[in-house]
Amino acid sequence: MQPYPPTPHLGDAADELLSSGHLWLREYVAGPRLRFQMEPSGRLLFGDRDRVFDDVPPPYESAVRHVRERFDRDAFHDAVDEPGAYVFFGVAPCNVGIDYDWERIPAFLGWTIWSGAKERLLPIDKAEQVFERLGLTPLNTFQKELNVRDFHPERLDIPESAWYAGPAAGVVIENRRGGRALVEDTAVDERRDHEPIRGEPAELADALVTDARVGRAVEAVETSQKSPTTAEVHARVFESIVREEYLRLDNGRVDWEALRSAVGSVVAEKRGKSADY
Repeated sequence: MQPYPPTPHLGDAADELLSSGHLWLREYVAGPRLRFQMEPSGRLLFGDRDRVFDDVPPPYESAVRHVRERFDRDAFHDAVDEPGAYVFFGVAPCNVGIDYDWERIPAFLGWTIWSGAKERLLPIDKAEQVFERLGLTPLNTFQKELNVRDFHPERLDIPESAWYAGPAAGVVIENRRGGRALVEDTAVDERRDHEPIRGEPAELADALVTDARVGRAVEAVETSQKSPTTAEVHARVFESIVREEYLRLDNGRVDWEALRSAVGSVVAEKRGKSADY
């Protein structure tokens, strides 16, 4: 699978980035980077920056489910000659310090697409259109087609995020001719909540498996036209906990599989009680 394209900080970017052409400024959303590719059979392969997954790690589970449920395989297969020649890149938003509005922000946001036939990334606007046509939300854009002569990095103010009440984690600057760079908001990093969540898995599950999370999971299962079995609800509740509390749990050195099992027990108990009414 094509490697994830690097995005250097602006100070390390090639001079060509700002020498000519037009820029797109897009929101840098915090979270692990995710890529995927469709095999001729229609099966989707997923990976992070460095590896292709055999088993999907916890912080990616929600994003992988989101893509699997929404990606229009038939439309993509009909639109291209070789589906496997394309690799899709994006971000799996999870709480690595910024508490996004988790009920609004999609579990996957598309960034760019590699075309093996052309051996290059698709143009920015083309990639944005492809993501939308295939059922996925692209990264939001702050400004399009800004002439490089009108861009002054020293005057760049980080805009408000589209996904929570606060400034974006940064701005990705992309030139339509190729090349990209990142400007991060250091003030956002200073406000991030890194306080670990510690405790035994059973204690954590009791605190984190709330009625609201169970209710949202049931609604999500029903929306996907599945029966809200305890197993389905359990999987989605665990995914939401990881997504919304990832950094703090990871800093607390949680045993993810033990937590998964404990979450299942609490979900089953809550589902059993609700069935009694």
